[in-house]
Amino acid sequence: MIGIVAVSHSRALADAAVHLSLQMGGAEPPAVRVAAGGPDGDLGTDAVAIAAAVDEADSGDGVLVLMDLGSAILSAETALEFVGAPERVRLSPAPFVEGLVAAVVTAAGGAGLDEVAAEVAGAGDAKRRQLGAAGDQATSPSPAASVDEDTADAPSFEAVVVNPSGLHARPAATFVKAASRYDADVRIADLEAGGDEVSGRSLLALMALGVRQGSRVRVSATGPQARQALDELRSLIDDGFGER
Repeated sequence: MIGIVAVSHSRALADAAVHLSLQMGGAEPPAVRVAAGGPDGDLGTDAVAIAAAVDEADSGDGVLVLMDLGSAILSAETALEFVGAPERVRLSPAPFVEGLVAAVVTAAGGAGLDEVAAEVAGAGDAKRRQLGAAGDQATSPSPAASVDEDTADAPSFEAVVVNPSGLHARPAATFVKAASRYDADVRIADLEAGGDEVSGRSLLALMALGVRQGSRVRVSATGPQARQALDELRSLIDDGFGER
């Protein structure tokens, strides 16, 4: 499993963000290390500390580094000169908090370094799409859902999301972790808001749907373990992901 390093000017900020991401990551999250604050403990970043955190987090599968802002980026770039295997390190442009959560959940599902890096790169776009969709829903009727042709005849089910806050971060992360356990391509669409199906393995894509309480979703799956995946996912949705 890949390692993750959180680089921040503030130790308190980094610790809180990592705590949030690990809560979403489940029982077996990836190794996450923190390199935050200056050498004297004040606000700042330290390239040597970042390099040490990267080496500690690297189990051989690579390390994704997420940074908060400004000089944290420069320090992380400098740290690459000191790490043992810089070719296994990726510096992510993702927003710090959203990127950490998405990286931990995606890595916990077994994704490799390149896949995790690609997933978290769109973290900022996901929030913009979600806010834009919320505004559109407030002023226009919901169109019919658009379903991909290759999954139109796939095994599927429809269910109503009962969670008071819809598919917010925690139930979305639970959905992604469950979908990732199976050898199946899981897709989900919000039938109330319309739009194309998105991957059930992508936390950012799922949260960007903005599924609200009372929305009916369609979940489909293809692959050797499609039925098993659908059975567990239906149970999770019907149970409100444990939030009932």
